[in-house]
Amino acid sequence: MSIRNCLNQIQENIEKTLQTRTVPPLCPDSGVKLLAITKNQGVPVIEEAIRNGITAIGENRVQEALQKHAALPEVELHLVGHLQTNKVKQAVRLFHLIHSIDSEKLVIEVDKAAGSFNTCQDILLQVNVAGEETKYGVTPQEVISLGRRISDLEHVRLCGLMTIAPYYETPEEARPIFSEMYQLFKELESCQFPGHHLKWLSMGMTNDYIVAVEEGANIVRIGTGIFGQRQY
Repeated sequence: MSIRNCLNQIQENIEKTLQTRTVPPLCPDSGVKLLAITKNQGVPVIEEAIRNGITAIGENRVQEALQKHAALPEVELHLVGHLQTNKVKQAVRLFHLIHSIDSEKLVIEVDKAAGSFNTCQDILLQVNVAGEETKYGVTPQEVISLGRRISDLEHVRLCGLMTIAPYYETPEEARPIFSEMYQLFKELESCQFPGHHLKWLSMGMTNDYIVAVEEGANIVRIGTGIFGQRQY
């Protein structure tokens, strides 16, 4: 299937899901942002996706994102992979939104870097709901305390939460993960910490994005579903 047809199918699935979703939207005007995950995809392929409506792409690595940004300066760039502290300054100058803030140490480094550029970096907290040892992220129990800490920082703005669900045989098995993330978002929102701009719940990938949208996601991160299997 062509990239155009894949995108049309995904958007159709999202629209149908929104029509039947029972959880209240986090932001009534936000809809669902389709973030195309472009790791290991070449610029011509990404350009085709942009021509067919993609406005934001997600990258796992800072270095690869730098190369693509030079060729695609107009597209909104998101970091979805783990951010190493030695890449923070580059990341702050490059990314519209960093999804993968997974520790107090990292958020302090991002705040320092953004301050050195006299800017404010939008971030999401990555939450490891399932407690998988192979994945990064704060625990659900740490979300509120770290949210409070972030509100004290001048050069980062907490815009929401992100999670990567475990891989399950059926998407339905991921539903409790996504449901817990929605509740965590609402709990964080109720704290009304100053300086936050809570808007985004980033969850759901190619195999489970429909269930994620049913449970309140308003950013879905899709690579294979748009581009097919990666070419290494």
